[in-house]
Amino acid sequence: MAEILLSLTIIGVVAAITLPSLTGNINERTWNTQRKALYARFSQAIALMPALNGYGVLKEESSAGASDAEDTAAETFVTSGLSSVLKINNICDNEHLEDCGIVSKITTLAGTQIDFPDTMGNLNSLMVGTHSTATETISIIDTKAAAFETQNGESIAVYYNPNCVGDLQNLTWGSSTGYFGQTRVCANFIYDLNGNKGPNTVGKDIGFMTLMYPSDPKISAPIPAQAALSGGYAMTGDNNATQACTASDSEYRVPNIEELYAMFVNKNLINANTSSYWASTSVVSDGLMRKFFVRFSNGEVDDLDLSSPALIWCVKR
Repeated sequence: MAEILLSLTIIGVVAAITLPSLTGNINERTWNTQRKALYARFSQAIALMPALNGYGVLKEESSAGASDAEDTAAETFVTSGLSSVLKINNICDNEHLEDCGIVSKITTLAGTQIDFPDTMGNLNSLMVGTHSTATETISIIDTKAAAFETQNGESIAVYYNPNCVGDLQNLTWGSSTGYFGQTRVCANFIYDLNGNKGPNTVGKDIGFMTLMYPSDPKISAPIPAQAALSGGYAMTGDNNATQACTASDSEYRVPNIEELYAMFVNKNLINANTSSYWASTSVVSDGLMRKFFVRFSNGEVDDLDLSSPALIWCVKR
């Protein structure tokens, strides 16, 4: 009997040690499968939409303190746009996000807890307002988030820009030129794969997708590494960015421009600083092949010589 009790005790100790790790691995695999399925459904749905801009009404107040401001943009984008191409169970306006399973607080990629952003400006203050460089000035009105639940049980918050325009790669690039990517973002989605069940943590059950360009749209759902790699990397020669990402993890790579911009839009969720980061997407500038990079300090997209050092934040797809 003593030997049996000792054996059971040992088995219990081993189980107590290994069970959390085993459960965590199962959860990770489940979330990865759900994430890929959600991205596939969204990609197919977006391809069926005739247009991505122009939904709803977005009007600033006529004067300070006036009550004539109106914002139905995100809600109308869901009710009149997405719901016609995607199976949706429940739609919630900005005042009732929690009715669609949206939690009040989430944990960022770095482990800090933040309030769930209920407007585009609260998601990222650089996505709204007026911003200027030597070549461009933009002005974007803040919009309220809406939310919906899918038939598969995901809770999704929507941040919408009804005035999105163009494609970054159709612009003319050259010396001292850069363009703000904010105006190319049509919609951003924060998804929670299991509603309010938890752990409500970015990189686990919570992630994001960003939809760019009103025609020939591209939707990106990068899974960022825990943090950017330290040090500067070039895109050619020794110690280059591509090799550095692969060396850190065989599944990691340098994000393309849309994936990198999705990370800028959601920079508060991944605790990104104001540095500039490489994209893998090439662009011809002044007759030379160069690569895009994004300034997380203001959202500007520019191009850089392949031999120049810059930071990289590796991603999985």
